[in-house]
Amino acid sequence: MRNERIGDYLVSQGHITQEQLMEVLEKQKESNGTKKFGDIVVELGMMSEVNFTKALAGKLRVKYVDLDSAEISSEAVNKVPETLARKHTVIAISIAGKRLTVATNDPVNFIVLEDIKVQTGMDCVPVLATTSAINKAIGKNYSMQNVDSVVDSIAAMSANDIKEDEEAKDRVESAPIVKLATTIIENAYRADATDIHIEPFKTYTRIRIRVNGDLVELMNVSSAVHSALTTRLKLISGMNIAEKRVPQDGRFTQVVDGTTLDVRVSSLPMVNGEKIVIRILSTGQIALRKITDLGMSDYNYQLFESMLRVPHGVILVTGPTGSGKTTTLYAALGELAKPNVNVITVEDPVEKAIDGINQCQVNTKAGMTFAAALRSILRQDPDIVMIGEMRDTETADIGIRAAITGHLVLSTLHTNDAASTVVRLIDMGVAAYMVATSLIGVIAQRLIKVLCPACKTPRYSTEEENELMGIEESIEIYDPCGCPECNNTGYRGRTAIHEIIHCTAKVSQIIAGGGGKEEIEEAARNNGTKLLRDNAAELVVAGQTSIDELVRTTFSV
Repeated sequence: MRNERIGDYLVSQGHITQEQLMEVLEKQKESNGTKKFGDIVVELGMMSEVNFTKALAGKLRVKYVDLDSAEISSEAVNKVPETLARKHTVIAISIAGKRLTVATNDPVNFIVLEDIKVQTGMDCVPVLATTSAINKAIGKNYSMQNVDSVVDSIAAMSANDIKEDEEAKDRVESAPIVKLATTIIENAYRADATDIHIEPFKTYTRIRIRVNGDLVELMNVSSAVHSALTTRLKLISGMNIAEKRVPQDGRFTQVVDGTTLDVRVSSLPMVNGEKIVIRILSTGQIALRKITDLGMSDYNYQLFESMLRVPHGVILVTGPTGSGKTTTLYAALGELAKPNVNVITVEDPVEKAIDGINQCQVNTKAGMTFAAALRSILRQDPDIVMIGEMRDTETADIGIRAAITGHLVLSTLHTNDAASTVVRLIDMGVAAYMVATSLIGVIAQRLIKVLCPACKTPRYSTEEENELMGIEESIEIYDPCGCPECNNTGYRGRTAIHEIIHCTAKVSQIIAGGGGKEEIEEAARNNGTKLLRDNAAELVVAGQTSIDELVRTTFSV
């Protein structure tokens, strides 16, 4: 049994089929042994990395550890040097007497364990963890030790050392500043942040990160450091470091824990120096979401799926900035992009490179606007066109005309709900009859925070809250509390809520007749549309989110 091959073990346990095993072995043969069996199983989507690691732990009779929730002792981490930990993909997690527990992705590699034993003088007890979890833990545990030393070394630099002059470009390459810039981005990514704000004040510079939609303070540094830090970030993102009076934009890539990040940088002159905002985008290395992973309720999912089956027309996704519109569009494109169709996108900027899709980047300086790009695209024999955003009348007009001439057009618009999107299109100057004939449907969405399952606290709802949720009697609902697992915020992650209006004959008739938002909404509700608030209320009733989040995302006077 001990000598049974992992592939045969997975088949015997029902994790994969015999056909899948043959496919994996074939792929491994093609790679000439450069890829591990487990990597190929995960790559082909047969098992998740966690499930494969758990199965491997079962076969090898080694304990599996989830490093995201395990408590890692800093004393144990310090026993193994960072270079050794990265070289062998291991991290020490606890000490008991003379025994050191080490998380590894290869517990039968005794050379690695012997190496650590020689280095630490302690007996090693291997436990199994996923490669990505180990890399993340290495980054998190070693870099937090580095931050303090980096900030200290910068504080030690005298103001004269970092004063602005013509040699700033050379000086900014000095190690502490480079290390600080890298560390800020690494820590923000590990905290699942979407943005980093570097804000100059008179006596200090505040660095905040946006996690789950809220800004959280990461650190404060001396204002003497600000100039050198902004120069470093502007330098690597391709901006002009001599120009400090006008806003600038740039971008660069950085590898963190094995993932390549696409980093967008924007600078804006303030009273005390330049404010830098950094947007962190994960590149195509992170898999594209499927439409089943968008957090839609079963009812909304069926509506969305039926919209994607319509051969031509316009599908609009609306919502405020940062509400996940682009993620929804990309998921829809992933569903629609078959080998027999030509899919072209116009975006500003292209956020994620997708295989098999022609993506076009807007360049306003060169005259490549949304409208200009769209005109050319329609001569490129497209079947499906995705417009990043309908910003002006011209773009909206061309998009609607493209739909009428037999193309499927997907786009986004900034409005508060699905019904007001139609009114907004007509306000932009698109003829009402054209909107009525071309529109397939509108999806309005918001991101709503999910309660931390470890610390949410139950209570009964009040009459006022029952009215908000549209229910008759009090039920058990949950409030956020805060614990170490959710960084004392009470929430872990976000999910989306949706409001989907199908343009049925009745709705189209109202649009063509110049009907207002209320009329469209009334007709849509009669058709079975669930509003954003209904969706949020369902999540509160299910104990997934709080009343505060329902009010924050959907409250209207």
